[in-house]
This record gives sequence, structure tokens and C-alpha cells, in this order.
Amino acid sequence: MIKVVKVIEGYFMKNKLKVFRAMKGITQKDLAKDLFVTRQSIVSIENGKYDPSLKLAFKIAKYFDVKIEDIFEYEE
Repeated sequence: MIKVVKVIEGYFMKNKLKVFRAMKGITQKDLAKDLFVTRQSIVSIENGKYDPSLKLAFKIAKYFDVKIEDIFEYEE
């Protein structure tokens, strides 16, 4: 499942965080703990309600050992 967030008029941010988390078999709570964020932050990112900071996006990509573009996609 890919969530889409409207960033700026005509531009969107998509993410596959829930997919990557499911592939690794970890809970939102465990991911949040490992990344030093709240579970609600993970929920909000997955539901497309919140775009992570650049620092957090890189931490998430590093956690899953993928490129940031594999999880987050910005498009017009």
C-alpha cells in the first residue's frame, strides 16, 4: 500500500513505509522505539498525514537498508 500526501499544490509525497515494515515483520511501536520517535509519528507517516523530516527519512531508509527513494517518492 502506498500512501500519498499533498505537499504543495500539484505535488505529492508517496511512501511505502507500511510495506517495508510488514516485510521486516515489525510493529509500529518497535520501529518508533528503534528510530527514537513516537508510535504516532510512524502511524501519521504511514497514513499520509505527516511527511518526515529529511533526517528522519534518511534514518528510516538506513533502518531498512534501502535508498530513501525506495520508501519515499516525490512527484508532480
